[in-house]
Amino acid sequence: MKASIIQFPGTNRERDMIAALKLASGQNPDLVWHEETALPGRPDLIVLPGGFSYGDYLRSGAIAALSPIMRDVVRQAADGVLVLGVCNGFQALCEAGLLPGALMRNASLKFVCRSVRLQIENNRTAFTSHYSAGQVIDCPVAHHDGNFFADQTVLEELEGERRIVFRYAEGTNPNGSQHDIAGIINQAGNVLGMMPHPEDLVEAAHGGTDGLGLFASLVEGLDRKAA
Repeated sequence: MKASIIQFPGTNRERDMIAALKLASGQNPDLVWHEETALPGRPDLIVLPGGFSYGDYLRSGAIAALSPIMRDVVRQAADGVLVLGVCNGFQALCEAGLLPGALMRNASLKFVCRSVRLQIENNRTAFTSHYSAGQVIDCPVAHHDGNFFADQTVLEELEGERRIVFRYAEGTNPNGSQHDIAGIINQAGNVLGMMPHPEDLVEAAHGGTDGLGLFASLVEGLDRKAA
């Protein structure tokens, strides 16, 4: 699997993502600085990791979405390349128009850093095939602006088209997101944004491996496609 991880000023989860992808695939991803204008070759997967790009000084992800490399990310996403945005990466995908909705301040107006319970709403995606529909997993969150908001029409489309992939379960919604939304996918099914951090729960030292299924799903799907 050839993966590219985009690094913005303020990104702080790229090393976690590198470790998770290497664990799942056995290969080191490329780390691409945001000022580059093109990704190296045609990757199988593009990742926008978590952090605080540009200090979240305007809106979380808003300035990152205007970085030069994002033009190529948008182009490759349109060509069907898989794109994963986690936390700040999810915010940037929404700001870039690759996903609908917006991520607002947490309802508590406080930074939240803890483990939550995620329910797998759709396991028929390239990102979730190693999970069972309805399965509930643990996953860490660490964000201040994770409150997903969209108008009623968008919410109805997300529900009706099964594009809500992850939902906060068992009353663990940490931010007030509408419909307990923790992660959504685009209509084409190749762009996923999620607030929780699966890359931080992939080995025993993390306290569990519930996040590894996402990366195993990607590797297996891409291997099958290549074959």
